Amino acid sequence: MNCPKCVGELRLKTFQDIEYFRCNACEGLWFDLLVKEDLLAIEGSESIDIGSDRQGKMYQDIREIDCPKCFQRMVSMVDKDQFHIKYECCQNCFGTFFDASEFRDLKEKTVLESFQQLLKTIRHNL
Repeated sequence: MNCPKCVGELRLKTFQDIEYFRCNACEGLWFDLLVKEDLLAIEGSESIDIGSDRQGKMYQDIREIDCPKCFQRMVSMVDKDQFHIKYECCQNCFGTFFDASEFRDLKEKTVLESFQQLLKTIRHNL
């Protein structure tokens, strides 16, 4: 499978029996349906994102990409809790692509982001 951003090779990797793909060139990450959610729930899974911020920034502005699995145009997404995190999602097979360092950033919420999430939860429950 080829990387949708740099056309490097997406290589199969495993973290605690969960399979995902990492690009051998730009170190972006591809997750099949629900893999992202599974990995977010596991402590230490941010370690799979070995790419640097610099690498991620080189490719983050490339937004119009095709899914490496089903070749459909992917949709740009913004994380609901951390608006600075942007990734791509396939509406056909529901795979997701994160540029280098984006998944690690998604896992590492700052104190401010955690506080904002708490306030959001409290407001929702009122």
